[in-house]
Amino acid sequence: MKIGTLQVYTGEGKGKTTAALGQALRAVGHGQQVIVIQFMKGQINYGELKAVEDVPGLKIEQYGLPTFVERGNPSAEDREWARKGMERAKKVIREARYDMVVLDEISVAVDYGLVGLDEVLGLIKARPPEMELVLTGRYAAKEIIELADLVTEMKEIKHHYQKGIQAREGIEF
Repeated sequence: MKIGTLQVYTGEGKGKTTAALGQALRAVGHGQQVIVIQFMKGQINYGELKAVEDVPGLKIEQYGLPTFVERGNPSAEDREWARKGMERAKKVIREARYDMVVLDEISVAVDYGLVGLDEVLGLIKARPPEMELVLTGRYAAKEIIELADLVTEMKEIKHHYQKGIQAREGIEF
């Protein structure tokens, strides 16, 4: 029997989504089916969306607006997108058609009040034992970290933003 684990990529540093996408590519390289559900991201020209268009077994879906969510004051539309993303995640986990499910930026969605922590804990507990579940985003809740099999914290030591270098196509998005 295949054993799935719960992976968490969190912290203030760059690379959480990139690490999860690397895991996704590795999985599809071995014939697995992977879905990435991105919270708080929508309609932005993210390179990963273009890159996976022709990759069999890998699907990315976005549930968010193309604008930043205001922490502590999300709009009704932001909350609605997050609700749709959670409904999709619940369906995907319940149907168990994917070997790996990535919930990108889910920890931020919880921290910003778009998604309930109990709802995410319920998803974690509902996942089939053979399914790999990957959660990303800053501010991972201690309850999620305690359940995880692998936790990686990205720590920012230095960032080019500090030099005034803005987000670049193909690097940050």
